[in-house]
Amino acid sequence: MPGRTSRLLLAVLAFGYAFLYVPILTMIVYSFNESRLVTVWSGFSVKWWGELLRNEAMLDAALLSFQIALVNACVATVLGTMAGFALARHPRFPGRIAFTGLIAAPLVMPEVIMGIASLLLFVALDQVLGWPRRGFATIAIAHITFSAAYVAVVIQSRLADFDRAVEEAAMDLGARPFTVLRTITLPLIAPSLVAGWLLAFTLSMDDLILTQFVAGAQSQTLPMLVYSSVRLGVSPQINVLATIIVTVAGAAIVGAGWLMNRARRQRDRDAYAATRRA
Repeated sequence: MPGRTSRLLLAVLAFGYAFLYVPILTMIVYSFNESRLVTVWSGFSVKWWGELLRNEAMLDAALLSFQIALVNACVATVLGTMAGFALARHPRFPGRIAFTGLIAAPLVMPEVIMGIASLLLFVALDQVLGWPRRGFATIAIAHITFSAAYVAVVIQSRLADFDRAVEEAAMDLGARPFTVLRTITLPLIAPSLVAGWLLAFTLSMDDLILTQFVAGAQSQTLPMLVYSSVRLGVSPQINVLATIIVTVAGAAIVGAGWLMNRARRQRDRDAYAATRRA
């Protein structure tokens, strides 16, 4: 009976992974399809890769999305980390309930509502201050608004079970709070910081609904371009672009994992050396 249960669980797991990853693998294979029809295989070819390199509109949209996602991930990680520290390290401060509600609101609020609210805000600011014009700045601000909430949840969860004995020992030995934060706390929560950064980057690259409300006429991100192209028929160039994005994302995940494992091994070696010296 236990063996049968294990086989059933393994089959369910295999089906789940196949359901998620087989379409992605199929898309990668069809990026080398010679036919213009993305569902009909007519032979191996790399001509659509060359067509993508000549498609300035799609390349410009991809570059704009990447730039916005990069700015969003960096700023959202900083803001989300500070919010996570405030929620985890200061359980009682004036306005905590309201602050927690503001952090949680982007997580549960429909993107349509956030898009309308952001659009009204930017239009009002433009009329009063003459800034910001709808485009790169408005998209980045809107993305940071909801991405920081996700980062805050990740950091707060990590700090909730964080052992503060190491920090207290360092302060007992004379280290200042900023030094403790820089040399002990941040390196120990580095995997959560990387996870929050990658999550914010992915959310920004993937967002469509909110972006459509706050983007200007001259600002078209990659999801907007793909959505408008799909309505007229899927182009094989989209498969090529998606293949590139999947490859880059996979390489980033592998690289981040390698760096975190390297840092962990270095910390273990330093701890072992300190133990030997003691």
